[in-house]
Amino acid sequence: MTHLAHKRFVHETMARIAEAGPAGLHDALSRAYHPDAHWRGSHPLNEMTGIAAIAATVWAPLHEAFPDLERRDLLLLAGHYNGHDLVGAMGHLCGTHTAPWLGIPATGRTITLRYGEVHRMERGRIAQSTVLIDVADVMRQVGVWPGTPSTGVEMMWQAPITGDGLNLVENDPAVSAANFAQMRAMQTALGDHGDWRVMGRDAFLIPSQTAGWHPKMMWYGPCGIGTARGIEGFVDDHRLPWRTAFHNTIGAQHYIRIADGAFSATGGWPSLTTDHLGGGLMGLPPTGRKITMRVMDFYLHHEGLIRENWVPIDIIDMLRQMDIDVFARMRALFG
Repeated sequence: MTHLAHKRFVHETMARIAEAGPAGLHDALSRAYHPDAHWRGSHPLNEMTGIAAIAATVWAPLHEAFPDLERRDLLLLAGHYNGHDLVGAMGHLCGTHTAPWLGIPATGRTITLRYGEVHRMERGRIAQSTVLIDVADVMRQVGVWPGTPSTGVEMMWQAPITGDGLNLVENDPAVSAANFAQMRAMQTALGDHGDWRVMGRDAFLIPSQTAGWHPKMMWYGPCGIGTARGIEGFVDDHRLPWRTAFHNTIGAQHYIRIADGAFSATGGWPSLTTDHLGGGLMGLPPTGRKITMRVMDFYLHHEGLIRENWVPIDIIDMLRQMDIDVFARMRALFG
């Protein structure tokens, strides 16, 4: 199958799974996945193998909690990395919250579940899925998020401003290669920046740190961080608090680094290993612990620059490593 065929397959089969309901779930999963497929995702779902486990742990509880569930892809891209054919997707699941999900009480009202996904394709079906659902944001919408308010704005993630996020075309390889190089140059520049503790906030606004970003950039983060606009919003709402809290950060086990036309993506399991040595992030004191992070980045390259960045992060797993049980806090505070 071509990259275009892989994108269409994921777009169609994942929508079918989301809307299958209990009666059609096993058939829909069997059409999409190899029997021994590996699924990994946000805490507390984590990792499992096989269609039966994926059905029982991931999808049956979603269908029970949101009986009218539907899927709305905002972005699709495909590519090849480390010998694997990959499809990335970002968007929202949507449904009426009529029963508890993961212990989060039902509201009887509409809820959106932000997701970022990477699917590894083999012989025409999915062999592995990595899925980051913003569980913390579901808590926020219900009114039971036990953490501090986000530094940025909380909102549904917007679709790409170009209106072509589904990207169901074959793209020019030269365009994809140029955008891949731009993405990697930006990530390297941000990752290598080392003088911020001396210069403070101004260190993140020097040309080497702002190059490549569109003046109207949008950075869409998870619950706990929120959405930021412009380079100064990005610095104030995310980058400065994050770099103050986490030191000695290194990239870890990346399973995707691709570009497909105007879009690019990276992700790792984990993406980062870091030391939590600074205070203030989400109102927390430093723990001194080494933390791993499950992160995905999806980028839109527009007008020669990086204009939008959607960033699923497993915030609840990060807090778990700091000895903060979000679910226990939710039960204690909201019963």
